[in-house]
Amino acid sequence: MASMGPWRRAWQRFRAQKRAFRSLCLFAVLFVASLGAELLSNDKPLLVRYEGAYYVPLIKDYPETAFGGDFPTPADYLDPFIREQLSRPGNWALFPPNRYGANTINYFAPSPNPAPPSAVNWLGTDDRGRDLLARLLYGFRVSVLFGLALTFAGSVLGVLIGGVQGYFGGRIDLAGQRLTEIWMSMPELYLLLIFAAIFEPSLSILLVIMTLFGWMGLADYVRAEFLRTRNLEYVTAARAMGLSDWQIIRRHVLPNSLTPVLTFLPFRMSAAVLALTSLDFLGLGVAGQYPSLGELLAQGKANLDAWWISLSAFAALVGMLLLLIFIGEGLRQAFDTRAQG
Repeated sequence: MASMGPWRRAWQRFRAQKRAFRSLCLFAVLFVASLGAELLSNDKPLLVRYEGAYYVPLIKDYPETAFGGDFPTPADYLDPFIREQLSRPGNWALFPPNRYGANTINYFAPSPNPAPPSAVNWLGTDDRGRDLLARLLYGFRVSVLFGLALTFAGSVLGVLIGGVQGYFGGRIDLAGQRLTEIWMSMPELYLLLIFAAIFEPSLSILLVIMTLFGWMGLADYVRAEFLRTRNLEYVTAARAMGLSDWQIIRRHVLPNSLTPVLTFLPFRMSAAVLALTSLDFLGLGVAGQYPSLGELLAQGKANLDAWWISLSAFAALVGMLLLLIFIGEGLRQAFDTRAQG
């Protein structure tokens, strides 16, 4: 361990924490699975062989007439007639494990909606007849990607503003702090309401607004680290050697001030996921365009007798946040300079 670099030592300390390391592995597996959600949950077959010809419905839409139907509309592979055609001798279709997409409505369902868990829909359906397992899988992907984008954008902005204030100090720091306090006093929720009334809600608008308000907490920590680091001996020596401010920041100050940034990333991501879920629950997000955990929670609130809706969405949200919290705790201990080894 003594011959290892600081990053490798931190990684070894992180791996030694079984709960954090297993949480990271599980979260990575779930995220990779959600990225390939179309291969796991889709109402279209991955590959079809019909009368000696091969079709790839996952990539291209085929009309019903291609499989012996009467209409030139896109084939509905949940239609009993299409299923019968594809099950004839010599014909076959390779379906994903779950035969429903995020917005698939099964018009041939055996029970009314919302339907409880069954062999047809493993976790049941929502009030519109959409499969809950598919909604959770695609909603998990949207939440994680939004959280990653918001965390990255907010971290970059926070490091930039906090680093400039902390390194240069003086009037720049004083002016930056006063502007930050003014900006912090602006009501973020009211701005979201105003923009939701003016523009059609979208992930890009939410990302921009939440990024503009999401950098301030991290900027304070980065500013404090830069203020502490800029007066250390190796920074003074680098300045005496003639290095420019940018070179000193890039080579010496920034790498030694990243600990609060890295340890805060999982917590910032969990906050971003929770914010998106809350906005979708209140109807201010993008639940109408994308699968959303917040929309499922709102459906569960509106349909208290359909317990499987709220239970599935709540379990998915709590599980995701717990994994991120465990990862964050592991990172915090791994980058603790007081840790031995």
